[in-house]
Amino acid sequence: MAAAIVSALAVAVLALPASQAMAARAQPAASVAHTSSADKPTIVLVHGAFADSSSWDGVISRLQRDGYTVVAPPNPLVGLPYDSAYIRDFLSTISGPVVLVGHSYGGVVITNAATGDANVKALVYVDAFIPAQGQTAGELINAIPGTCVAAPNLAAVPYPGAPSGSVEDYITASAWPWCFANGLSAAEAARTEAVQRPLPSVALTQPSGVPAWKSIPSWAVVGTMDHAIPPAELLAMAKTAGAKVTKVDAGHLSMVADPDVVTRVILQAVKTAT
Repeated sequence: MAAAIVSALAVAVLALPASQAMAARAQPAASVAHTSSADKPTIVLVHGAFADSSSWDGVISRLQRDGYTVVAPPNPLVGLPYDSAYIRDFLSTISGPVVLVGHSYGGVVITNAATGDANVKALVYVDAFIPAQGQTAGELINAIPGTCVAAPNLAAVPYPGAPSGSVEDYITASAWPWCFANGLSAAEAARTEAVQRPLPSVALTQPSGVPAWKSIPSWAVVGTMDHAIPPAELLAMAKTAGAKVTKVDAGHLSMVADPDVVTRVILQAVKTAT
Protein backbone atom coordinates (compact mmCIF):
# COMPACT_ATOMS: atom_id res chain seq x y z
CA MET A 1 0.00 0.00 0.00
CA ALA A 2 1.30 3.44 -0.80
CA ALA A 3 3.24 5.24 1.93
CA ALA A 4 0.68 8.05 1.99
CA ILE A 5 -2.09 5.59 2.78
CA VAL A 6 -0.07 3.97 5.55
CA SER A 7 0.81 7.28 7.17
CA ALA A 8 -2.77 8.55 6.95
CA LEU A 9 -4.32 5.49 8.53
CA ALA A 10 -1.71 3.96 10.81
CA VAL A 11 -2.54 6.16 13.80
CA ALA A 12 -6.21 5.25 13.53
CA VAL A 13 -5.56 1.52 13.77
CA LEU A 14 -2.51 1.13 16.00
CA ALA A 15 -4.73 -0.26 18.74
CA LEU A 16 -6.19 -3.66 17.90
CA PRO A 17 -9.98 -3.25 17.68
CA ALA A 18 -11.54 -5.40 20.40
CA SER A 19 -14.50 -6.36 18.24
CA GLN A 20 -12.23 -7.53 15.43
CA ALA A 21 -10.00 -9.55 17.75
CA MET A 22 -13.04 -11.19 19.34
CA ALA A 23 -14.42 -12.10 15.94
CA ALA A 24 -11.11 -13.67 14.92
CA ARG A 25 -10.86 -15.66 18.14
CA ALA A 26 -14.40 -16.91 17.65
CA GLN A 27 -13.50 -18.74 14.46
CA PRO A 28 -13.48 -22.50 15.07
CA ALA A 29 -10.96 -23.73 12.51
CA ALA A 30 -7.94 -23.97 14.82
CA SER A 31 -9.72 -26.37 17.16
CA VAL A 32 -10.01 -29.08 14.51
CA ALA A 33 -7.23 -31.69 14.36
CA HIS A 34 -5.94 -33.00 11.03
CA THR A 35 -3.70 -35.96 10.36
CA SER A 36 -1.54 -36.54 7.30
CA SER A 37 -1.80 -39.83 5.47
CA ALA A 38 1.19 -42.14 5.77
CA ASP A 39 2.79 -40.97 2.53
CA LYS A 40 1.27 -37.55 1.88
CA PRO A 41 1.66 -34.27 3.78
CA THR A 42 -1.24 -32.05 4.76
CA ILE A 43 -1.42 -28.99 2.53
CA VAL A 44 -2.41 -25.78 4.32
CA LEU A 45 -3.56 -22.83 2.20
CA VAL A 46 -3.56 -19.32 3.72
CA HIS A 47 -5.42 -16.56 1.89
CA GLY A 48 -4.33 -12.94 1.79
CA ALA A 49 -5.90 -9.54 2.33
CA PHE A 50 -9.10 -8.57 0.49
CA ALA A 51 -9.88 -12.30 0.09
CA ASP A 52 -11.11 -15.37 1.91
CA SER A 53 -10.46 -19.11 1.72
CA SER A 54 -12.77 -19.53 -1.28
CA SER A 55 -9.98 -18.08 -3.42
CA TRP A 56 -8.34 -21.52 -3.12
CA ASP A 57 -11.37 -23.50 -4.39
CA GLY A 58 -9.84 -24.52 -7.70
CA VAL A 59 -6.59 -25.62 -6.08
CA ILE A 60 -8.40 -27.48 -3.29
CA SER A 61 -10.48 -29.54 -5.70
CA ARG A 62 -7.40 -30.56 -7.70
CA LEU A 63 -5.36 -31.54 -4.65
CA GLN A 64 -8.24 -33.48 -3.12
CA ARG A 65 -8.72 -35.31 -6.40
CA ASP A 66 -5.11 -36.45 -6.04
CA GLY A 67 -5.80 -37.76 -2.54
CA TYR A 68 -4.30 -34.99 -0.41
CA THR A 69 -5.65 -33.67 2.87
CA VAL A 70 -6.15 -29.94 2.28
CA VAL A 71 -7.21 -27.29 4.78
CA ALA A 72 -7.72 -23.58 4.18
CA PRO A 73 -8.07 -21.91 7.59
CA PRO A 74 -9.37 -18.35 7.90
CA ASN A 75 -6.66 -15.73 8.05
CA PRO A 76 -8.01 -13.34 10.73
CA LEU A 77 -6.66 -10.20 8.96
CA VAL A 78 -6.23 -8.43 12.29
CA GLY A 79 -2.51 -7.68 12.31
CA LEU A 80 0.71 -9.58 11.68
CA PRO A 81 1.44 -10.77 15.26
CA TYR A 82 -2.08 -12.06 15.79
CA ASP A 83 -2.54 -13.51 12.30
CA SER A 84 0.78 -15.37 12.48
CA ALA A 85 0.05 -16.71 15.96
CA TYR A 86 -3.37 -17.90 14.83
CA ILE A 87 -1.95 -19.85 11.88
CA ARG A 88 0.91 -21.16 14.05
CA ASP A 89 -1.63 -22.50 16.53
CA PHE A 90 -3.60 -24.01 13.66
CA LEU A 91 -0.49 -25.81 12.42
CA SER A 92 -0.03 -27.32 15.88
CA THR A 93 -3.31 -29.23 15.39
CA ILE A 94 -1.86 -31.14 12.43
CA SER A 95 -0.06 -34.43 12.90
CA GLY A 96 2.64 -35.11 10.34
CA PRO A 97 4.41 -33.11 7.62
CA VAL A 98 2.91 -29.92 6.21
CA VAL A 99 3.30 -27.96 2.99
CA LEU A 100 2.33 -24.37 3.83
CA VAL A 101 1.05 -22.07 1.07
CA GLY A 102 0.35 -18.33 1.29
CA HIS A 103 -1.16 -15.81 -1.11
CA SER A 104 -0.35 -12.08 -1.07
CA TYR A 105 -0.36 -10.83 2.57
CA GLY A 106 -0.66 -14.51 3.51
CA GLY A 107 2.99 -14.77 2.50
CA VAL A 108 3.98 -12.52 5.40
CA VAL A 109 1.83 -14.63 7.72
CA ILE A 110 3.31 -18.00 6.72
CA THR A 111 6.85 -16.58 6.82
CA ASN A 112 6.32 -15.93 10.54
CA ALA A 113 3.93 -18.75 11.43
CA ALA A 114 6.23 -21.55 10.22
CA THR A 115 9.42 -20.37 11.93
CA GLY A 116 10.66 -23.11 14.22
CA ASP A 117 7.93 -25.57 13.20
CA ALA A 118 9.67 -28.83 12.33
CA ASN A 119 6.52 -30.23 10.70
CA VAL A 120 6.50 -27.58 7.96
CA LYS A 121 8.62 -29.07 5.20
CA ALA A 122 8.01 -26.62 2.35
CA LEU A 123 6.69 -23.10 1.77
CA VAL A 124 4.88 -21.97 -1.37
CA TYR A 125 4.33 -18.28 -2.07
CA VAL A 126 1.60 -17.40 -4.60
CA ASP A 127 1.78 -13.77 -5.76
CA ALA A 128 2.92 -13.20 -2.21
CA PHE A 129 5.11 -11.07 -0.01
CA ILE A 130 8.27 -12.91 1.09
CA PRO A 131 9.69 -10.61 3.76
CA ALA A 132 13.14 -10.67 5.28
CA GLN A 133 13.49 -10.00 9.00
CA GLY A 134 12.39 -6.48 9.93
CA GLN A 135 10.62 -5.74 6.65
CA THR A 136 6.97 -4.72 6.50
CA ALA A 137 4.35 -5.39 3.84
CA GLY A 138 3.94 -1.63 3.46
CA GLU A 139 7.56 -1.06 2.50
CA LEU A 140 7.67 -4.12 0.26
CA ILE A 141 4.63 -3.15 -1.79
CA ASN A 142 6.27 0.22 -2.44
CA ALA A 143 9.81 -1.07 -3.04
CA ILE A 144 9.20 -0.94 -6.79
CA PRO A 145 6.67 1.59 -8.17
CA GLY A 146 3.50 0.35 -9.78
CA THR A 147 1.10 -1.03 -7.17
CA CYS A 148 -2.59 -0.28 -7.72
CA VAL A 149 -3.32 -0.82 -4.02
CA ALA A 150 -3.25 2.88 -3.21
CA ALA A 151 -5.48 5.96 -3.37
CA PRO A 152 -7.89 6.41 -5.10
CA ASN A 153 -8.43 2.66 -5.41
CA LEU A 154 -9.00 2.14 -1.68
CA ALA A 155 -12.11 2.81 0.36
CA ALA A 156 -11.74 3.46 4.10
CA VAL A 157 -14.85 2.16 5.84
CA PRO A 158 -15.96 2.54 9.49
CA TYR A 159 -17.13 -0.59 11.30
CA PRO A 160 -19.24 -1.31 14.40
CA GLY A 161 -17.41 -1.00 17.71
CA ALA A 162 -14.36 0.69 16.19
CA PRO A 163 -12.35 3.20 18.24
CA SER A 164 -12.82 6.79 17.15
CA GLY A 165 -11.29 7.34 13.70
CA SER A 166 -10.44 3.69 13.06
CA VAL A 167 -11.23 2.30 9.59
CA GLU A 168 -10.87 -0.80 7.47
CA ASP A 169 -9.56 -0.65 3.88
CA TYR A 170 -11.29 -2.23 0.89
CA ILE A 171 -10.44 -2.22 -2.80
CA THR A 172 -13.12 -0.08 -4.48
CA ALA A 173 -15.69 -1.73 -6.76
CA SER A 174 -14.45 0.26 -9.76
CA ALA A 175 -10.82 -0.76 -9.21
CA TRP A 176 -11.39 -4.41 -8.31
CA PRO A 177 -11.68 -5.87 -11.87
CA TRP A 178 -8.47 -4.33 -13.20
CA CYS A 179 -6.45 -3.98 -9.99
CA PHE A 180 -7.03 -7.14 -8.00
CA ALA A 181 -8.89 -9.46 -10.39
CA ASN A 182 -7.34 -8.69 -13.76
CA GLY A 183 -7.14 -11.74 -15.98
CA LEU A 184 -10.31 -13.26 -14.54
CA SER A 185 -13.67 -13.55 -16.28
CA ALA A 186 -16.27 -10.95 -15.35
CA ALA A 187 -18.14 -13.61 -13.37
CA GLU A 188 -15.03 -14.65 -11.41
CA ALA A 189 -14.10 -11.04 -10.74
CA ALA A 190 -17.58 -10.37 -9.38
CA ARG A 191 -17.48 -13.50 -7.21
CA THR A 192 -14.11 -12.66 -5.67
CA GLU A 193 -15.21 -9.08 -5.01
CA ALA A 194 -18.36 -10.32 -3.26
CA VAL A 195 -16.30 -12.09 -0.58
CA GLN A 196 -13.73 -9.31 -0.17
CA ARG A 197 -12.51 -8.88 3.41
CA PRO A 198 -10.82 -5.69 4.62
CA LEU A 199 -7.34 -5.25 6.04
CA PRO A 200 -6.46 -2.78 8.81
CA SER A 201 -3.48 -0.71 7.73
CA VAL A 202 -1.64 -1.57 10.95
CA ALA A 203 -0.90 -4.93 9.34
CA LEU A 204 1.23 -3.11 6.79
CA THR A 205 3.40 -1.39 9.38
CA GLN A 206 4.32 -4.35 11.59
CA PRO A 207 7.82 -5.78 10.98
CA SER A 208 8.31 -9.40 10.05
CA GLY A 209 10.30 -11.67 12.35
CA VAL A 210 12.87 -14.37 11.67
CA PRO A 211 11.79 -15.78 8.28
CA ALA A 212 10.86 -19.45 8.00
CA TRP A 213 12.38 -19.57 4.52
CA LYS A 214 15.83 -19.35 6.13
CA SER A 215 15.49 -23.01 7.08
CA ILE A 216 12.59 -24.33 4.96
CA PRO A 217 12.73 -24.81 1.16
CA SER A 218 10.48 -22.41 -0.71
CA TRP A 219 8.72 -22.02 -4.05
CA ALA A 220 7.17 -18.91 -5.61
CA VAL A 221 4.44 -18.48 -8.22
CA VAL A 222 4.70 -15.07 -9.89
CA GLY A 223 1.83 -13.65 -11.91
CA THR A 224 3.45 -11.66 -14.69
CA MET A 225 0.38 -9.39 -14.95
CA ASP A 226 0.11 -8.70 -11.21
CA HIS A 227 -1.07 -5.13 -10.63
CA ALA A 228 -1.24 -5.35 -6.83
CA ILE A 229 2.37 -6.37 -6.15
CA PRO A 230 4.65 -5.47 -9.07
CA PRO A 231 6.06 -8.66 -10.66
CA ALA A 232 9.58 -7.25 -10.43
CA GLU A 233 9.17 -7.02 -6.67
CA LEU A 234 7.74 -10.55 -6.46
CA LEU A 235 10.81 -11.81 -8.31
CA ALA A 236 13.19 -9.78 -6.13
CA MET A 237 11.69 -11.20 -2.94
CA ALA A 238 11.79 -14.73 -4.32
CA LYS A 239 15.46 -14.29 -5.23
CA THR A 240 16.31 -13.08 -1.72
CA ALA A 241 14.58 -16.12 -0.23
CA GLY A 242 16.17 -18.53 -2.68
CA ALA A 243 12.72 -19.67 -3.80
CA LYS A 244 12.22 -21.75 -6.94
CA VAL A 245 10.23 -19.49 -9.28
CA THR A 246 7.43 -20.37 -11.68
CA LYS A 247 6.00 -17.55 -13.78
CA VAL A 248 2.37 -17.66 -14.87
CA ASP A 249 0.46 -15.44 -17.29
CA ALA A 250 -1.98 -14.16 -14.67
CA GLY A 251 -2.77 -11.25 -12.40
CA HIS A 252 -2.72 -11.13 -8.61
CA LEU A 253 -5.16 -14.05 -8.23
CA SER A 254 -3.21 -16.64 -10.19
CA MET A 255 -4.62 -19.50 -8.10
CA VAL A 256 -8.06 -18.50 -9.42
CA ALA A 257 -6.93 -17.71 -12.97
CA ASP A 258 -4.73 -20.80 -13.41
CA PRO A 259 -5.20 -23.31 -10.57
CA ASP A 260 -3.46 -26.00 -12.65
CA VAL A 261 -0.14 -24.14 -12.54
CA VAL A 262 -0.44 -23.32 -8.85
CA THR A 263 -1.36 -26.92 -8.03
CA ARG A 264 1.61 -28.17 -10.03
CA VAL A 265 4.00 -25.97 -8.06
CA ILE A 266 2.51 -27.15 -4.76
CA LEU A 267 3.02 -30.75 -5.87
CA GLN A 268 6.66 -29.93 -6.66
CA ALA A 269 7.01 -28.73 -3.08
CA VAL A 270 5.30 -31.89 -1.84
CA LYS A 271 8.23 -33.94 -3.13
CA THR A 272 10.42 -32.21 -0.55
CA ALA A 273 7.99 -33.04 2.24
CA THR A 274 7.79 -36.79 1.58
